[in-house]
Amino acid sequence: MNDMTTFDVEKVRQDFPIFSQKIHGKRLTFLDSGASAQKPKAVLDAVQKAYTLTYANVHRGVHHLSQQSTDLYEKARETVRAHMNAVSIDEVIFTKNATEAINLVAQSYGQMALQPGDEILLSYLEHHSNIVPWQLIAERTGATVKAVPVDENGEFLMEEYLKLLSPKTKIVAMTHISNAIGTIVPVKEIIDAAHNMGVPVLIDGSQAMPHMKVDVQALGADFYVFTGHKVFAPTGIGVLYGKSEWLEKMPPYQGGGDMINRVTFEKTTYATGHSKFEAGTPPIVQAIGLGAAIDYVNGIGFDAIAAHEQALLAYATEQLSALNSVRIIGQAKKKAAIISFVIEDVHPHDVGTIVDQSGVAIRVGHHCAQPLMDFFDVPSTSRASFALYNNREDVDALVSSIKTVQEFFG
Repeated sequence: MNDMTTFDVEKVRQDFPIFSQKIHGKRLTFLDSGASAQKPKAVLDAVQKAYTLTYANVHRGVHHLSQQSTDLYEKARETVRAHMNAVSIDEVIFTKNATEAINLVAQSYGQMALQPGDEILLSYLEHHSNIVPWQLIAERTGATVKAVPVDENGEFLMEEYLKLLSPKTKIVAMTHISNAIGTIVPVKEIIDAAHNMGVPVLIDGSQAMPHMKVDVQALGADFYVFTGHKVFAPTGIGVLYGKSEWLEKMPPYQGGGDMINRVTFEKTTYATGHSKFEAGTPPIVQAIGLGAAIDYVNGIGFDAIAAHEQALLAYATEQLSALNSVRIIGQAKKKAAIISFVIEDVHPHDVGTIVDQSGVAIRVGHHCAQPLMDFFDVPSTSRASFALYNNREDVDALVSSIKTVQEFFG
């Protein structure tokens, strides 16, 4: 791991223009990166340049701007491929977000592979976007959704997973990191166990991508999805990595331009590779922004980012644990820099509203993880999620604002 002295958080903060403003007259303490991360100037500049200097629709254009735009768009795909260590650019499909990527696999793979009595294996840690798409295809095919439980600390229960994994299992779909409580899931072991039974695995990496280097070949994932806006890129861009052996077998998810080979009214033949799953005008500039975002975080280095975030998590956990009537929900041994908490007798929406007056932005609610909230017997929590631009001053501001909440409610 890089020496922490190589990571200068104040220098990083200067890369993000949004931190130059005040909220309610207070310094902005942004602790909601788990929902969507802020954008560095490098990404904003790349987007601005793409719209002002090179913008045109991509593919099949012979004029100069179209060729420039296509080159930048496909360069971004190569940046993603290299970053994830996919074998080929044909394994990198651009979607509008991680949710669309999961729906693509659920509908396309599900239509091809699922039959009545088959089982889809999820976990209690999933975001709704990795539950509902599987329920939809299960209803259409007669398959059943099963879920692996967690313990009181929010740890994934591997022994329960191994019990649920059976000859009926036709796909496993698991989060890499819980968006609600930060648990890091042992995805390599999950994938290895599934592959021993010939079962493909989809990993939802939306929360992992901003915090760690992901190597899809080392993991062995059959499908890996993430969303751009959580990794400092624009909204409207997501990625589906899929092993080519699966993508070649799967039918198209949507029909339209760019995913075709030849169209007649009698029969249409489809494009191959990533093009088969990219119908219509793609998110051109958003993809270019994603490429710039990946270059940005790689320029800092994931070892340095991880060390910084883990130090912040430890400090924040210690500070919040010392507060009376504050209970942290989810204390897995391996966690990303996410803290979900409840304050006794105070509704999280009241917490969020009051801390906002101190310039502190947190997320409150069920975090699109209602089965997990049900397990912990809480309707909702307050969640502080940290990123590479946060510092100890942000933790101190959070703690101070929580004390204000406690004083308000006596």
